[in-house]
Amino acid sequence: MTTTRRDATGPYEPNGKEATILRPPWPFTGREDELALVRRSLTGAGRGLVVTGPAGRGKTRLVTEAVRSADCARVTGTPQTRHLPFAAFAPLLPDPVTLHHALRRLSGARTLFVDDAHLLDDASAALVHQLAAHGRARLLVVVADGEPVPAAVSRLWTGELLPRLALPPLPREDTARLLAAGGGPAPEPLTANRLHRLCDGDLRLLRDLLDAVRGHGRLTGVPGAWEWRGPLPLAPAVRERADRLLDRARFEERETLDRLAFAEPLPLDDAGLDLTVLERLETAGLVHVDHHGGVRLAHPLHGPVLRAAAGRRRARRLARAPEDCAPALDAESAELTRRIERADVTEASAPVGDWLVGEGIPVPAGYAALRARYARLRGALREAAAWAREGLRTAPADPACRTQLTLAEGTPEADGDPYDAVRLGVPERAAGRLTGVFADHADALARADGPALDRVGEEFERRGFLLFAAEAHAQAVSAHREPHAARTARTRAVALARRCEGARTPALAGLVLGELTARQRQVVALAAEGLSNRQIAERLTLSVRTVGNHLYGAYTRLGTTVPRQIA
Repeated sequence: MTTTRRDATGPYEPNGKEATILRPPWPFTGREDELALVRRSLTGAGRGLVVTGPAGRGKTRLVTEAVRSADCARVTGTPQTRHLPFAAFAPLLPDPVTLHHALRRLSGARTLFVDDAHLLDDASAALVHQLAAHGRARLLVVVADGEPVPAAVSRLWTGELLPRLALPPLPREDTARLLAAGGGPAPEPLTANRLHRLCDGDLRLLRDLLDAVRGHGRLTGVPGAWEWRGPLPLAPAVRERADRLLDRARFEERETLDRLAFAEPLPLDDAGLDLTVLERLETAGLVHVDHHGGVRLAHPLHGPVLRAAAGRRRARRLARAPEDCAPALDAESAELTRRIERADVTEASAPVGDWLVGEGIPVPAGYAALRARYARLRGALREAAAWAREGLRTAPADPACRTQLTLAEGTPEADGDPYDAVRLGVPERAAGRLTGVFADHADALARADGPALDRVGEEFERRGFLLFAAEAHAQAVSAHREPHAARTARTRAVALARRCEGARTPALAGLVLGELTARQRQVVALAAEGLSNRQIAERLTLSVRTVGNHLYGAYTRLGTTVPRQIA
């Protein structure tokens, strides 16, 4: 029997014995802002757009989604044909052809999608440049970073013929959604974070990692989800990604890399580090020295790969025991605490704690509670609950972890902080008890000042308080007197709320309800009173089926399960 590769969207079994199915592409997930930008480039006054980014980031998939229903011709550069004139355009042009004739031939093309433009032959590259310069067609051009690019292609954006979108990595919350695509169970938050961190924005690598851990039976079913704990399997696809790392021939280079794999970050003044070797590795792009003088491996995947490739005796010599991690955990805790005190919870690196949890090694409850608090303040509520549960595995009665779990799963009233009054819409209760941006929020809300609330939301977002930012923008919606400003505030609030893992707080509940139609709000209100579909239909003079449709649409928008109604 022929074995085919399997996709995360297929049937899941924790022991890795999934049904053998073809590996279809993942559904397009996230990228709402980028997708809107690409689509606008097809209808605005410009001539198109160049999309750049590292291999595997999803550039081609983004543009393909944007032109799905458009009248669009597509050409693709390939390594095999980059020495043949006009090879990429062969399906669209007669043979032979000159640049002038090719330009005239394609003048009727409304939209042209040029994929892998860094692989175009020189003649095709010149044709693309001339099409952009003369405005003969709208161009969507995809170029991979880190590859040699024909000069005619790079001049598209350096010469300001076309704007450039440098595609960022898929956000962590959208990566989690992607891993849950297909209707199966989702990964628990710390597993999703680990996979997101290891793939470093490369979605093809993400799939290879998932195949590797699934194929080796490393996925474990947990209530409503699945998790991965333990080392990374060195599957062929994963090893291939690290060949340049594993094939370092010099003993001293490999020794340094392995030391980092088992104990990064190491200080530059560590007696065991040879600075000459570090310089060679840094030049090769294999290690990175941060601003604090810490030496790390350059790619998140490298440490797990090196640990998996080390022999048992070598691993025993280099590995540090869990108790040896205490100083590093204390340092991470101190840094996170300082950030909270400075009201700055932007994403911070805490690799030792992440490594311990990923390997399935218990972490101290106090550390887990702090990680839970930090995640909660960032609006990552499911991640916060996951960290609290990690701490409770170590100390089931720990009060700090129990408190953080309650806060992550509950409402702001559970906290008792003065700022909760602002979030609940009663800023007068917090008068004189807050400082900084929190006091600014209370003042703006008390004055019903929409622009000031938006400014507070922007400052919260800059500091990493995504949930608080969403709430401030949501409160600004009703405070604005100008309809356009209210719509903009609503858009910002909805976008931020999506990044907060479906948080439902009083401020956001009003925002989401405001997105329903008047009839949907009416039907939902009656359903909340306990009326059945038939009773609602009789009250509003509607059919039972129409009531059901309104409820389905409303609950879909609210992101909740449609309750069963008694007809």
